[in-house]
Amino acid sequence: METLLQLFWLFVKVNLLSTSGPASVGLLHTEAVGKIMTEAQFIQAVGLSSVLPGSDALQLAMFVGYAAGGIAGALVALIGSVLPPTLLMFGVVSILHRLRREAWVSRFVEGLTPAVAVLMLFVAWKVFIGGNSGTANWQMGALGLASLIALIFNAPAPLVLLAAGILGVFIF
Repeated sequence: METLLQLFWLFVKVNLLSTSGPASVGLLHTEAVGKIMTEAQFIQAVGLSSVLPGSDALQLAMFVGYAAGGIAGALVALIGSVLPPTLLMFGVVSILHRLRREAWVSRFVEGLTPAVAVLMLFVAWKVFIGGNSGTANWQMGALGLASLIALIFNAPAPLVLLAAGILGVFIF
């Protein structure tokens, strides 16, 4: 139980003091090596989390947690990693929810909307082109177009995202 509590506070601390991802590796090294795991285990954890797809920070947290406390340690480390940004986001959303009727907030959102739209179009274009390969990925483009058409016809957005995600896993 002591190890799980130590893991939880370790990852809460790391995620409050760093921006997560590669920036948190140095802090995690300082806090974990010698206390929870060996240098060799930490190097193995960083190497494995860098190779696997997905968030390096979360995979590293789960690996360190698993090395220190098994499956329960991995879950505790994951919760400790996700909790600080989640609480911060809830705080920001609640503040914005209270300020939503303020004129300056609505003007800020109106000004931000075109920038977000252009950013999304840029990301979609990069995904469709396939990064730097220069060849168009017609399957991804068709999935995106089908999702857009579904949203235009007022399909529930969570259902469209779920369906596109599941299809994307099976197609790609």
